[in-house]
Amino acid sequence: MIIYVYPKCSTCQNALRFLEQKKVEVTIQDIVKEPPPEEELESMLAFQQGNMTKLLNTSGMLYREMELSQKIKEMSVAQVLSLLNQHGMLIKRPFLLAETFGLTGFNEEKWSMHLL
Repeated sequence: MIIYVYPKCSTCQNALRFLEQKKVEVTIQDIVKEPPPEEELESMLAFQQGNMTKLLNTSGMLYREMELSQKIKEMSVAQVLSLLNQHGMLIKRPFLLAETFGLTGFNEEKWSMHLL
């Protein structure tokens, strides 16, 4: 299992604390320094039933600066995944990917259902 986090993000810190408390072993990656490869983004998209908005950090500054709310509607899935791969700050975090499921954002109840 791999988790992509932004170290300064309080939600990411809460997720990491949760995983540590529950003794769940994960590989931790910095989502900005090393965004998920496109294959992992595709897997996450499949786990989210193709709902692209579940992968996007729509409240992030970069998302707003790039004015993606309108542009994203005109982009292909491949274009969006490529953009996410190039700009980790556009990805909803934390981003937890396992073989059988994927979770974005931190919701303790939802994470507990999958991890415990």
